[in-house]
Amino acid sequence: MSGRTGDARSTAWESGIRRGADVLLAAVALVVLAPLLLAIVLSIRLDSPGPALFRQPRVGAGRRTFTVYKFRSMRVGGDDTALRDLISAELRGEDTSSEGSWKIDADPRVTRTGRLLRRTSFDELPQLVNVLRGDMSLVGPRPCLPWEATMFPAEYADRFSVRPGLTGLWQVNGRSTVGTLDMLRMDVEYVRTRNLALDARILLATVPSMLGGDGAR
Repeated sequence: MSGRTGDARSTAWESGIRRGADVLLAAVALVVLAPLLLAIVLSIRLDSPGPALFRQPRVGAGRRTFTVYKFRSMRVGGDDTALRDLISAELRGEDTSSEGSWKIDADPRVTRTGRLLRRTSFDELPQLVNVLRGDMSLVGPRPCLPWEATMFPAEYADRFSVRPGLTGLWQVNGRSTVGTLDMLRMDVEYVRTRNLALDARILLATVPSMLGGDGAR
């Protein structure tokens, strides 16, 4: 009995530390990165018609849906049929890779500025607001689309037991060079081995991964 109580206290303490770090680091990042964020907004507006910010429903902890914020990297009105077909094929175990990437090759929906944003993952920076709101954590599984969540096999359900992350094992281990099933395995691995030291290692690995554009397309 006492052991379980101790585990609960440890988990509550760790959750409190994680949430405090999320709020502090996200707030500081938004202030420090404000000039970069403004430059990105201007670049998007000059490059193609439409809003700079993109809002989209995603599935978070407990399978609750929330609105995620991203910089728009695609032309307005693009169709996601090809992406749905790609994810379906990957979940069936098909090899859909092209030149080492599991993303859509030469996606015509992506703008010129969008390609740069995706390569550096700068399109994800507005999700710092989601972190402040409590929808997301700095580190966690990738926030998936509602239709993706309905496709994922039941053995990966643990990925929905924690807040999704701005970064995670998938992001620092290849991104577009990793298929959907491997991404799901990494998500579950993270959830089952989750601790503050692992979060710190992932955060430290994220910056060089972003700047180098490792595995992004």
